[in-house]
Amino acid sequence: MGKLVRARTVVYNVNYHMVWSIQYRRNVLTGDIGEKLKQLLHDIAAEKGFVIQSMEVKTDHVHVFVSAHPKHSPSYIYKMFKGISGRRLFIELPGIKKKLWKGQLWNPSTYVETIGHSSEEAVKKDIEDQKQG
Repeated sequence: MGKLVRARTVVYNVNYHMVWSIQYRRNVLTGDIGEKLKQLLHDIAAEKGFVIQSMEVKTDHVHVFVSAHPKHSPSYIYKMFKGISGRRLFIELPGIKKKLWKGQLWNPSTYVETIGHSSEEAVKKDIEDQKQG
């Protein structure tokens, strides 16, 4: 089994791969800006109780592999990452707005994929096996 987390009323292994991009795919996340974003995402994860397993910040998009309690929906997780990081980057590095049209940092779209220890085929097989017994 994967890494199980035990909480008060639940045992879980909930993971997501999330990808989002800069508005109009502008190359904004370079150098110190990319490093600042990484730190902000780690800070947000700590504040909200998420665990970043892996992260890569490219010049125009972000990949995050994150684990969270099942009470947190995927949309809540990426809204916290995108909303808080965008606001904090604009406050701490106001020059970023000059590189963006209408001052919006993130594209409104996000890619989310669930990641678990079991494969889709294994889960289907386990469910089918329940019919046998």
